[in-house]
Amino acid sequence: MTHFADMIEGYRRFRNGGWQQQRDRWEQLAEGQSPKVMIIACSDSRSEPSQIFDTNPGEIFVVRNVAALVPPFETNPGRHGVSAALEFAVQFLKVEEIVVMGHGMCGGCHAALHKTMEGAEPGRGGFIADWIAMLDDASAEVRAAYPDFDNREAGRAMEMEAVRVSIANLRTFPCIQEKEKRGTLRLRGAFFAINDGILHVMDEDTGGFAPA
Repeated sequence: MTHFADMIEGYRRFRNGGWQQQRDRWEQLAEGQSPKVMIIACSDSRSEPSQIFDTNPGEIFVVRNVAALVPPFETNPGRHGVSAALEFAVQFLKVEEIVVMGHGMCGGCHAALHKTMEGAEPGRGGFIADWIAMLDDASAEVRAAYPDFDNREAGRAMEMEAVRVSIANLRTFPCIQEKEKRGTLRLRGAFFAINDGILHVMDEDTGGFAPA
């Protein structure tokens, strides 16, 4: 298991290897960033966007949270972390694509499907419960479609449905509506299967997923 001390050793390898090899690139990045793609992914340690897409520093703007969820556009008081990141990426960095990437064996989606955090107190699962409540309607649909939902087929259906929910929520943001209408921003859905390493991409017309 990797601890912080091991990570420091990894940093030293990076500093003496990759950073030196890409010195020109890092000098450019010191002047600013201009990624064309924003990725919204899960915080799960097994689903690392830069590794999955084999990208270099500065190429993707990444936001990670439980189950790769995007809340709908809201103006109520609160800490809108995902919304702030979206605003920055869309309005200031002017990204051209936003990718919502779910993944297999997602704990947040499992909790949404099985209601395992329902009724929990904040700090003991309640924050998770409030967050994944965004998936309540989707969870009900999956449970109806898979009465025996304690299996991988139902789990994957829930994970893919969560991607669709986030994309639908993205479209509630006025700035995204405007840029989609002008053709300057495109939304995409993806799903990374941890067990076999296959990336699935969502069809924009049907909402179905197929291997990339």
